[in-house]
Amino acid sequence: MNLQDQIGALEAGVDQLIQSVAAAPAAHSADAAQPAAPSPDDKPTLEIGRPSQNEITMTIGGQTVSLHPLQVGQLIEELANARASMQPEPPPGIPPGWRFASTRNPVMAAQKQSNGDRLLVLRHTGHGWVPFTFSPDMVIQMYMMLTQR
Repeated sequence: MNLQDQIGALEAGVDQLIQSVAAAPAAHSADAAQPAAPSPDDKPTLEIGRPSQNEITMTIGGQTVSLHPLQVGQLIEELANARASMQPEPPPGIPPGWRFASTRNPVMAAQKQSNGDRLLVLRHTGHGWVPFTFSPDMVIQMYMMLTQR
C-alpha cells in the first residue's frame, strides 16, 4: 500500500469514526443510559509510534498505518510543502527547547538563477533535500557570517 493509499485509509477511518459517533445516540434504546454527546470540537487524535528504527506508525481515530523510510520522506515533503503556505509562519527565532537533528557537512548543490539569485539545496539526513534561494546581497551576508572569527 503506497502513502496515498494509506492516507486515504486514514481519512476513510476518520470519516467512519465520525459517522459512527454521530449515529451512536440513535442506536440506543430510550430507556438505556446514554453517554454525553461528543462536542463538535472533538477530533480524533494523532498518535505516533516508533516500533523499529526503520518504521513509524501513525494512528488517527483508531486506524493505524505503518510508514517505512521512503514513505516517511514522502510525508515530510508533502507536509513541508503544505506548511510553507500556512499561517502563522514558523517563529523568526529559534524557540527555547527546540529539538532538532543536525547534519554535519551536508551534501549540497548550488545553481545560479536567471535573476541573479542563487539556489542552494542541502541534503539533511531527516528532512531530505531542502532548497533555499538567496539574493546576491544575502549570499554576501552569509559569506561574511560564515567566515567571521
